[in-house]
Amino acid sequence: MAGNFSTTLGTVEISDAVIAVIAGTAASECYGLVGMAARNVQDGLIDLLRQEHYERGVEVEAKGEALVIRLHIVVEYGTKISEVAHNVMQRVKYAVETACGIPVQSVDVRVEGVRVTQPQDER
Repeated sequence: MAGNFSTTLGTVEISDAVIAVIAGTAASECYGLVGMAARNVQDGLIDLLRQEHYERGVEVEAKGEALVIRLHIVVEYGTKISEVAHNVMQRVKYAVETACGIPVQSVDVRVEGVRVTQPQDER
């Protein structure tokens, strides 16, 4: 269980899956991100996940009172990978902290691949 805090009305528990969906949705809004990759990429095959399965590209781990979030992403060819990763880190940290009220210790981004996308008129 990733998030667990008490109020005067009772205890609130936030599952890892909910935090993963919030993180995956926030990351997908970043410029230069083509999509999320599956967490267990083997043999060099990258499975680009559809939007409804973005949580599969996110790992959530509780470290004491804070969270550690790991994202597996695929970026667009021609974008600066370090900028895309930095933007993803900031947006995910902000989204999770504001939506869940749980501090995020770190957001780790693993770039699993680069995808060349064609302009809409050339397809």
